[in-house]
This record gives sequence, structure tokens and C-alpha cells, in this order.
Amino acid sequence: TLTYRGLDLAGADEKQLTQFRRDAVGFIFQFYNLIPSLTARENVALITEISRDPMASVEVVVLVELSDRMDHFPSQMSGGQQQRVAIARALCMAPKVMLFDEPTSALDPEMVKEVLDTMISLAEDGMTMLCVTHEMGFARSVADRVIFMADGKILEQAPPQQFFGQPQHDKTRQF
Repeated sequence: TLTYRGLDLAGADEKQLTQFRRDAVGFIFQFYNLIPSLTARENVALITEISRDPMASVEVVVLVELSDRMDHFPSQMSGGQQQRVAIARALCMAPKVMLFDEPTSALDPEMVKEVLDTMISLAEDGMTMLCVTHEMGFARSVADRVIFMADGKILEQAPPQQFFGQPQHDKTRQF
């Protein structure tokens, strides 16, 4: 089963799922999906067209520490800055949950830190996040719960200390 605040997501119809995604879920993908002809501020402001109660785009760009890049185009920003614009765009809709799909995989190692620092800040502010990652140090320091999947199945889930210190499943130990 998969439920969120009483809504059975596994049994929801397409209309309910669309509304749920639009109202409650921010998505951050591996690749930034920014529109190259729009500035950082304009890319973030796009979400205000579909969100029920969006945050001010300028406020969110400042939140991810990009106020000095607000009027820059994606081609004028580093990969880490572009990913933070993508995070700001998702945050602008004031989501209840943020989903991250390998948010640092397309970044140079020196850019990874700035994105992870932004995510740590969100976690410290109480944002609910589900993050698919291979950044084990990050998962260990930020996660409340680590879930290990293999072959499409959950093999193990535990608090980080237990997951990393005393893994129960053979595949988890090998990983």
C-alpha cells in the first residue's frame, strides 16, 4: 500500500494522482530540465502557473542561495547552480514532499557539495524528502530512514546507523 495523508495512492485514479502531484509533490531529476531561453527567475516562476498556492519565485531563488544568479540563463551557470534552480522551481510550489532522482549524478565532483548542502538545509528545515542516491555519506548524515532496493524489491530498511553499521541482508552487506 502507498498512502499519503489518507489518500490511497495505489488505488487513486489518474485525476486524483495528477492533482496530488500538482499540489503536494516537487520533483528533482538527474538532469535539470531548465528552459535555456529563460533566466533562473523565469524558470522558477513557471511553476506559479500550475501551483495552487506558490511561493514567490524571487524568495525561493534566494532560499537556494542564487540571488546573484537570478537573471542569468542556464548556459551562464554551473551544473550545481542549474540543479539548485531546479530545486527552487520545485520548492516554489510549496510541496509537502520532494522527490530527488540522483540529483548529483550529472555534476562534477566540486559541484556536488553545493547541491547536497542545499538538500541538507531543506532537511534541517523539516522538508520531507525521498532521495534516490548513491551518495552514501550524504544518506548517512541526512536520512531518517534508508531503504535498500534490488531487483525492484525492498530488501532492507532501517535507520542510517543500523543500515550502515549492521546491515541485515547479504546484498546490503555486499553493497
